[in-house]
Formats: sequence, C-alpha cells, structure tokens
Amino acid sequence: MSNEQYYILREKGTERAFTGKYWNNKKEGEYNCAACGQKLFTSNTKFDSGTGWPCFYDVVDDKYVDFMEDNRYDMKRTEIICSNCNSHLGHIFNDGPNPTGLRYCINSASLDFIDNNKR
Repeated sequence: MSNEQYYILREKGTERAFTGKYWNNKKEGEYNCAACGQKLFTSNTKFDSGTGWPCFYDVVDDKYVDFMEDNRYDMKRTEIICSNCNSHLGHIFNDGPNPTGLRYCINSASLDFIDNNKR
C-alpha cells in the first residue's frame, strides 16, 4: 500500500481532483477495493461527472459498501466504506444520472482496476 493509499483508505483522506489514475479511465472492466480486493464497481456504471474523480451511479451489490455520516470540514456528507475491510472509498451524493440518481464519488487510490481485455 502506497503512502497515498494509506492516507485515503485508512485516514479518510482525499486525492486532489483530476490527479487520480482512474478519473478519466474509459476502459471496460471492474473496480475493486485497493485494500482487500472486494469487487465494488464496473465500467458499465462509470460516468464523467466533471468533478475530477471516478464516479459511478451504482455499486455492484449494495452489500459491498457501507455508509457513514461525515460532518468533517463543516460539511454534511455521506462517506462510502468497503463493507469487507472498512476502508474509506469516497462519498455518495444525490446528483447522479439515471437510473439511480446517485453519484458514488470515489478516490482512484481506493481502487484497483481489472481490465476486461487483460483477463
């Protein structure tokens, strides 16, 4: 685990917008938790939110993520946590596209990408 991954996954940090390795990834595949490997998202639900972070409108299965209220920095947000290892992934917002209307805004450092073309 890199220093950046530790900061994000364990200390609930955030990478700067437009700096993560997956924010603009257009390849087909799956996104797994960088800490434990649990499958979280697929490229089928990824969309360009314009925020500079990888964003998805749905998770592979609701049982793979947990949510926690996050009031740090005088903001009211909902944190997304890996249900298997309790790693910080990012935050969820209600401004995403159909069909869910959700935006799972995830740190690239929280993810490992498995390219469908390299399996």
